[in-house]
Amino acid sequence: MSSKAKSGPARCVMVLGTTSGAGKSWLATALCRWYARQGLKVAPFKAQNMSNNARVVDGGEIGSAQYFQALAANALPDVRMNPLLLKPERDTHSQVVLMGQVSEELSALPWRGRSERVWPPIAQALDELRNENDVVVIEGAGSPAEINLMASDIVNMRIARHAQARCLLATDIDRGGAFAHLYGTWALLPEADRALLRGFVLNKFRGDASLLAPAPQQLQELTGVPTVATLPMWWQHGLPEEDGVFDDRSRASGTVTRTVAVVAYPRISNLDEFQALKNVPGVRLVWARTPADVAGTDWIVLPGSKHTSGDLAWLRAQGLDRAVAAHAERGGAVLGICGGLQMLGEALVDPHGIDGNAPGLGLLPLVTVFAREKTVQHRAATFGELTGTWGPLSGVPVAGYEIHHGQTAAHPQMAQDGQAVMPDGLAWQNARGNVLGIYLHGLFEDPGTLHALFGASVPTLDATFDGLADFIDTHFDAGVLAGLIA
Repeated sequence: MSSKAKSGPARCVMVLGTTSGAGKSWLATALCRWYARQGLKVAPFKAQNMSNNARVVDGGEIGSAQYFQALAANALPDVRMNPLLLKPERDTHSQVVLMGQVSEELSALPWRGRSERVWPPIAQALDELRNENDVVVIEGAGSPAEINLMASDIVNMRIARHAQARCLLATDIDRGGAFAHLYGTWALLPEADRALLRGFVLNKFRGDASLLAPAPQQLQELTGVPTVATLPMWWQHGLPEEDGVFDDRSRASGTVTRTVAVVAYPRISNLDEFQALKNVPGVRLVWARTPADVAGTDWIVLPGSKHTSGDLAWLRAQGLDRAVAAHAERGGAVLGICGGLQMLGEALVDPHGIDGNAPGLGLLPLVTVFAREKTVQHRAATFGELTGTWGPLSGVPVAGYEIHHGQTAAHPQMAQDGQAVMPDGLAWQNARGNVLGIYLHGLFEDPGTLHALFGASVPTLDATFDGLADFIDTHFDAGVLAGLIA
């Protein structure tokens, strides 16, 4: 298979799942790289993504999964690849981002009332990508067979029908009940939608694959759909997880020399930026939800938050505010990123009802005021002179991105307790030198920062994408991947 002159709209390959967490995102990423390696022009697409993990792209912001899929496809990420992004702020409310920009009007609408309003720009975005590419790899969301949602679902089978996509249905066999999940999903789909299914994929398999017989054959006899891949469990594929924290297991390669606790509050955002820490030799990454989780750690990281005042209230309810303060008082390292930086200050002030008023943790002499306008941009800056724990970052240039409503400045009566260590107030350090706050996301994805802090480098994203493509090339039945676009 090689590059060819385009004739007609792109072929569309769609990854559906029997549940959330079935492996759709990483499989779609692997397909993007596999088809790109065949010399084809490839783009990813997901109509609607619900995630607080977002990246800055041309035109605004999209879900991180589609950002990484675009890189895997050797494509420039843009807002058409994820036209609708829902960023949960509370259990019953999300900020709606349409074509990269926050829509207050859509954010105020009931969930079921949005679908017809957003379908035209979603369909247009997909059509444009199809006209510009040879292959579009589409990711679904949750399950396509949720019968309470099917009438207003704009991310699964409506998209599949619009694009006449060749669909794979993946299931997490490690959970148990995989064949029932596959058959039940198939059975609940209308006949026209069943006809779009080209293969079942068993993901996260452990053990002897011969023991699966005769289930795959029986399933094919019942549905007419073959099982085209059995993918072994793969703990360290190197791609950030899209939903929730990565896992609850703490691992490190080699002897542990530093334990980093990232506080996993309910509205944690941009957690994918910590994936690199899992790959640094000697670093043990812990997701912290209680004071016991941060006991004895070297660093405590307060990550980004989609609802800073709410997560700060949660932090206090868990007693983690006292644990962080005690850690800092002992000289332990504390890092706040974006929302975490805001929490470290003296106060959150919200004159427009964006996030909420709250007292901060008081570890940095800062005040944050929430503005109506959202800052969404790439930034490159250089650290000034730092002291203490963060001294190795002095003079280090770093590239990252900003996504925040808050604007932060020094408290006028407390300036002596800390100083700005980046231009434009992007980063601040306390006088003692052990507490650092920074607005830039992507700190641990920057090679210079990793080398300065850990003296280490980690595998490149390109190597990760190639590994994913090699993995599916090995474990899919011969000819299946090429056949999906024939």
